[in-house]
Amino acid sequence: MIVVSNLDPGAGDDELMAVPKRKTSKARKRKRRAHLALATPATSVCDRCGSNKVPHAVCESCGFYRGRDVLALDA
Repeated sequence: MIVVSNLDPGAGDDELMAVPKRKTSKARKRKRRAHLALATPATSVCDRCGSNKVPHAVCESCGFYRGRDVLALDA
């Protein structure tokens, strides 16, 4: 009975990994990552109190959302 194992230490000697020829410079690395910067979060103005709030969410300062009071906040 012949058993072939993938754990054979001599197998795969002809396969080589890709290795970079030169070190990637800081400028090249930063150019590649230029589009990964964080964007500022979107804000809208509350219809009732005029403070900035996250769009499609309850206003944290007055509790107003879509024309009605959703949260009972202590004034």
